[in-house]
Amino acid sequence: MSEFTRSSYVYNVNSSDLADLVGTDTIAVVVASGLILVWGLALGVWKYHGIRTSPEHSAHVYVDIAHRAALMYSFATLVLAALVELSAFSPVVNVLAAAVPIVFFVAAIGAYCIHGALRDTTNQFENPMPGTYLFMLALIVGEIGGVLVLLAGVVVRLT
Repeated sequence: MSEFTRSSYVYNVNSSDLADLVGTDTIAVVVASGLILVWGLALGVWKYHGIRTSPEHSAHVYVDIAHRAALMYSFATLVLAALVELSAFSPVVNVLAAAVPIVFFVAAIGAYCIHGALRDTTNQFENPMPGTYLFMLALIVGEIGGVLVLLAGVVVRLT
């Protein structure tokens, strides 16, 4: 058992009490963040392999993008977890609001990995597949909308 202080309260915490301190919605988003971080680190190995073995000593541009995006999205997902924890909305609303951007984060990283593996382009918008622009519109609305819902939940809680 360990003790920590938050505000003016002292908590005695067993590891089994973690779910009592933060919601299961927060825990789910933190786990998603960790998984994306591990993916980003693994992509770093792929990037390193490209740097070591290519004649130009650089990984394919989309391997590099996938690596960087995964690292950034892992931390963005951690911010979502903080917003989920502070939101006044129900766990279902919070998980759905966080899940939308997370799904798009994962889809983007996956697309970058595919382009990196296929080495088929250095600009996915040069010759876009059918539906690319519709997907991008959904991504914009979904990512910004999900964050705005969580931010509104924080504002509601603070007022």
